[in-house]
Amino acid sequence: MGVLQILIIFSGISFLYYGVTYFTSPIMKAEFKRFGLEKVAALTAVLEITGGLGLLLGLFVPFLLLISSAGLALLMLLGFMTRLYIKDSIWVSLPALLFMFLNTYIFLVATNLL
Repeated sequence: MGVLQILIIFSGISFLYYGVTYFTSPIMKAEFKRFGLEKVAALTAVLEITGGLGLLLGLFVPFLLLISSAGLALLMLLGFMTRLYIKDSIWVSLPALLFMFLNTYIFLVATNLL
């Protein structure tokens, strides 16, 4: 198994975990309320779950890898911008930024642009 496959599996499982956690943890729901995004919280969680599954299935279906990695990179860009907007510290905002870079990297490698 190569480094790219390990990164895809790591990102996929991470997004599955965070997406499911929204539906099982009051702490995650409170975070979305703090962001002022209660109305889109469930949609965001579903997008995380769908994206995570898409990354994992993308190991076998390249088109799913492209769509999922691009979508998750965009989702994390928006998440990072939200955290900056509400004045979270860079340290707290770092995971969103790192996952944005990770999924951008996956996308670029999958499209042979890198």
